[in-house]
Amino acid sequence: MNYIDLSEYRNAWVFRHKDMPVSSEDLAQIKPLSESSAIQLWRQRISKESDHPAEWERGDWAANEDAWPHKALWQKTWDSASPDLPELILEQIDWADNVTVFFCYDSYKIIETNWAVFKRNWKNFLFFDDGPLLIARKKKQAIQFFQNGSFAIGAMP
Repeated sequence: MNYIDLSEYRNAWVFRHKDMPVSSEDLAQIKPLSESSAIQLWRQRISKESDHPAEWERGDWAANEDAWPHKALWQKTWDSASPDLPELILEQIDWADNVTVFFCYDSYKIIETNWAVFKRNWKNFLFFDDGPLLIARKKKQAIQFFQNGSFAIGAMP
């Protein structure tokens, strides 16, 4: 994978927000993929046809409602003082803290980090909430977040 420096990432401000600062140790582990690496990962793991979650097509696994059996709300937890992810995510996702995860905004904007960093800073990632997916290396589980404050947990084929 190729990366761009976080300082060059257009939306890096979400990780430097004054009300939700991210530690320097965590910032060092938040790595935006280069556009070519992002597209390659998206095409391999998410969709060969669609570039954005709002554009899923019939053949896309994420367009299949049966792929998403667990649904709940994230907005209330995001608005709370608690730093924890919503309870359903913590119950359903059993990844080790060092598992590499990819937060996929669209086919051009994907950020790599690890599960521990994501758990600590998930609120920052969700400043943009128009359907992004969280997937992990060598894992089938996925989480999709929606603008209406809900999320779905499912499995990729």
